[in-house]
Amino acid sequence: MRVRSRVRAIVIASAVTLFGSSACDRKETPDGRPATKKTLSGKTPGSDRNEGRCLVPTPPRPPSEATPATVCPSDPVSNPRKLPIGFVTFSDAPGSPRVAVELARTDGARARGLMYRTHMADDDGMLFVWKEERERSFWMRNTCIPLDMLFVAADGTIVGIHEQVPVLNEAPRAISCPAMYVLEMNAGWTRKHGVVAGQRLKVETP
Repeated sequence: MRVRSRVRAIVIASAVTLFGSSACDRKETPDGRPATKKTLSGKTPGSDRNEGRCLVPTPPRPPSEATPATVCPSDPVSNPRKLPIGFVTFSDAPGSPRVAVELARTDGARARGLMYRTHMADDDGMLFVWKEERERSFWMRNTCIPLDMLFVAADGTIVGIHEQVPVLNEAPRAISCPAMYVLEMNAGWTRKHGVVAGQRLKVETP
């Protein structure tokens, strides 16, 4: 996709503001039960900046590897609209990796998300945004790529991550901490690059 030449950087407390939502038509269930337990005092080892905040720490061992769908449902939209492109820098992760992200900023874009995709480049992702923090829950209907889901607070802190989320699955996936943004990457990307809950991010948007 073509990237606009003018880019506006948004930096929040040495980190980022992310744009998140339910990718691949994942369902937001604001009154649903979260899938993970809230940790009020969780923090990244060696750092005191997250003390006292809602945070679901990343477990030391990775979950089982999820695999792509062998057969993906046909896309009913013949020419889906292209989304604007931004960039996310994981400032707290080793090497500060930087990825290109599609920005889902409308109801339609958030509803469709990554549905019907059969491939996403290694350092690409999709970023979703709401106007307020809230506990959020997603599903994987019509989603054929296994994903890592990063739930991000208004100040840019990753409050929890679901790793290796399986495809074509309608089970709710949630983090029991308020989030304003959700970033979706290929499954295994966060573990590979040392990205964990408690870190903060930097985002550039057009």
